[in-house]
Amino acid sequence: MRITEHPILSFKQGRRISFKLDGKTLPGCEGQTVAAALHAAGVSTYRKSPQLQRPRGFFCAIGKCSSCLMTVDGVPNVRVCITPLQEGMEVQSTPGKGCLPDEDPVPAWPWPEHYADRILETEVAIVGAGPAGLSAAVETTGLGAETIIIDENDRIGGQLIKQTHMFFGSKKQHAKVRGIDIAPLLLDQIEGSKARIMLGATVVGFYDDKVLAIVRGGEFFGLRAKKIIMASGASENMLAFQNCDLPGVYGAGAVQTLMNVYGIIPGNRVLMVGAGNIGLIVSYQLLQAGVEVAEVIEAAPRIGGYQVHAAKIRRAGVPISTGHTIEKALGTEKVEGAVVARVDESWDLIPGTQRELEVETICLAVGLSPTVELLFQAGCQSWYVPELGGHVVAHDENLETTVRGVYVTGDASGIEEASTAMLEGRLAGLCAAESLGKKAASGKREEIIDQIRELRAGPFGEKARRGKEKMSRETWSHVQQKR
Repeated sequence: MRITEHPILSFKQGRRISFKLDGKTLPGCEGQTVAAALHAAGVSTYRKSPQLQRPRGFFCAIGKCSSCLMTVDGVPNVRVCITPLQEGMEVQSTPGKGCLPDEDPVPAWPWPEHYADRILETEVAIVGAGPAGLSAAVETTGLGAETIIIDENDRIGGQLIKQTHMFFGSKKQHAKVRGIDIAPLLLDQIEGSKARIMLGATVVGFYDDKVLAIVRGGEFFGLRAKKIIMASGASENMLAFQNCDLPGVYGAGAVQTLMNVYGIIPGNRVLMVGAGNIGLIVSYQLLQAGVEVAEVIEAAPRIGGYQVHAAKIRRAGVPISTGHTIEKALGTEKVEGAVVARVDESWDLIPGTQRELEVETICLAVGLSPTVELLFQAGCQSWYVPELGGHVVAHDENLETTVRGVYVTGDASGIEEASTAMLEGRLAGLCAAESLGKKAASGKREEIIDQIRELRAGPFGEKARRGKEKMSRETWSHVQQKR
């Protein structure tokens, strides 16, 4: 299941360690997550559904769904896809409905009555250490603002750590640089500044007076910031079809994580569902890892991604079938095949067009949804804007929300390319720092805004541009009505 040869990446395994799954000893490596170690060991089922006892594996691999919840060292409902593996860990699958242990196996976290004694203070708090969050920190720290970056993963970079393709755009937007090399470049601009990066920390609440509630390593504490920048990214969309819950149905980001971060193949033969940029790029990355891509299917009548990506897939002999969707996954305990079919102009299946494919992995690249729950808790005004991926919070040109001092950036403000996310991060960071009285170079804000407009000017930026305009109209209309 491991990748032995790769044209771009070299995988250095950490120290060999062991852990237990339901009492059975399994091998693993330092630096892996529990989920990655389980997958490398050939374990695809992590738990059973509460009512029907159907097998469940993981889906997103970034801690934003509930597919991989297991009991780890006696603690229930642990997201093993973002939990670092440790020597001697005791991992247990959940057979169905959970139950409380007879005795509490871990020390209890401090209860809210102790909350006031455990509040940190900072000028700027940035939630998310992906491309948008890191770019925001470059600007805030560059202007001398004390900054704390919080991320629930054990490494910085977000989606950048698994993007092996080269970026488009201009030199300012890291053109011809691979995503895996961009995060270190951003970190270099932050190091030595007034910044603190807090990894393995999950923000679980957003309260009055700009206080974030954070859980980290069994500790519960608060963080009060004068300005908060939400760069919380997005989550993978699911597609409803028969047996879509079987282990072996993964989001595209999960497939990238397994391959490009941990050097583990998701399966020997894959069906890719979705021919947007993500679906095409991940298909090519699968081929680079030595995985056979049986077919790429797309329900729309045309390919949604760049033709240059589609051409590489076709040259490798992979068919791309538009006007097709997946009807069902085959198998009982895990994916053993898939049935695809043509769809008509109304997106309904055309009877008699079904085809069966022999695959062991189904990869879904069917879009993303902004992660904005904390902003909802903060009381930010929101709208449903399909062009931006779903529910988004209202924000002005400076990316400030309807709650003063709270900014949103990157995919959390609307789904776009990583290049735009980094520019938005810079803009949010610059504006947040300036609102604290920090002085930026004259014209810098306008320069960033011009670059964002330039990226949205082309045909692939039209959707996001329409969405931002729609969001702005809805917000202005709401303000007028309140007046």
